[in-house]
Amino acid sequence: MPDSQPQPPHSSSSPGPADTGSLLLCGARLTDGRTVDVRLGGGRIEAVGTAGSLAANGTRAGGTRVDLSGYLLLPAPVEPHTHGDTALSADADGPVSYDPQDVQRRATEAALLQLGHGATALRAHVRVGDVQGLGALAAVLQARRSLRGLTELTAVAMPRVLTGAAGAEGLAMLRDALKMGAAAVGGCPDLDPDPTGYVQAVLDVASEHGCPVDLHTDASDPARLARLAAMAGGLRPGVTLGPCGSLGRLPSEVAARTADQLAAAGVAVVCLPQGGCGGVERRGTAPVRLLRAAGVRVAAGSGALRDVSNPVGRGDPLEAAYLLASRYGLRPEDAYDAVSASARAVLGLPEVRVEAGFPAELLAVRGDRLAGALSLAYSRIVVHRGRVVARTSAVREFCDSAAAVELGLPRQGRGEVS
Repeated sequence: MPDSQPQPPHSSSSPGPADTGSLLLCGARLTDGRTVDVRLGGGRIEAVGTAGSLAANGTRAGGTRVDLSGYLLLPAPVEPHTHGDTALSADADGPVSYDPQDVQRRATEAALLQLGHGATALRAHVRVGDVQGLGALAAVLQARRSLRGLTELTAVAMPRVLTGAAGAEGLAMLRDALKMGAAAVGGCPDLDPDPTGYVQAVLDVASEHGCPVDLHTDASDPARLARLAAMAGGLRPGVTLGPCGSLGRLPSEVAARTADQLAAAGVAVVCLPQGGCGGVERRGTAPVRLLRAAGVRVAAGSGALRDVSNPVGRGDPLEAAYLLASRYGLRPEDAYDAVSASARAVLGLPEVRVEAGFPAELLAVRGDRLAGALSLAYSRIVVHRGRVVARTSAVREFCDSAAAVELGLPRQGRGEVS
């Protein structure tokens, strides 16, 4: 059966922020059907040519070649919504440990798991205040530093309360979190006694520091969402909401009107088709087709990853795209956009295309078409900043079968399976 554990990349490159040599990807298939060679250097795509056209020029000293025959080459996905401080804690005895070493270990392991699936950038929502204070955030930021050169991990600071007498401490802690290195402000307005006041406080802090906003909401109250959209309109670098699962349970005309309001305000939505998260009470996936039709930018994330909110989960962006296509009716191209181009935009990352001049953030998956890759993408090669940073190889073996021989069916592996 397929082995989905990431394996060390077969590359002569040494760890670092970017490969100083060049990397030649040979014989890769693109989604438009072309088979190409792709040369990478300095963290970017230097050239794309027909198969064999770049190999004749060789590679610069220190570079390497990777044979991608039989692989589909895509812009790498990213993870716009994860919880690094609680990830992989479902099997722990007792309450979740917020010991800094435990949090750092879990956040690092979760990021590497998702990197193995192809995500070369991640946004982790981290609780600040209450029992954990700023310790969990410090641990996630330490994980971020240790992962530099492998994947880009950024943190969203999530205070619990920001209004009333108890809110003063939350506001002070939120500002301290940004000084420590949190890249965005967020939290759960629905859990504050004054949800509108909470949103206003977050928007004020974001405006002061010029950082994005990423808030949790179940989106069960359309009037509250309308106020949020009106408050958030025009804020740069942007406002994101998620997972908005209850939006699909509202009457269709109410949901459509709310989607129009979010689109007019430029608010993005991150849905969680793989499961929920601890920031909201109810589960469910936002109505992605309705939101997209209204002009809302829709990205997809993994949410809780094997914690008390969701004891299972793969943290696989291709699974999220698969679910959007199979369960929610998106075309494979639009489903993959939700975990790649749209997710990158939510994170404020530059666009990636398999064209010269674009960042060398790439994912090669075994297959020749996107629909097939979303269905059975076990073997993967991940490129971050121009070098191979993860490789997952899968081999499926079958017993000998006369029917397979007669029908000329493809077969992997050799020898007998006992």
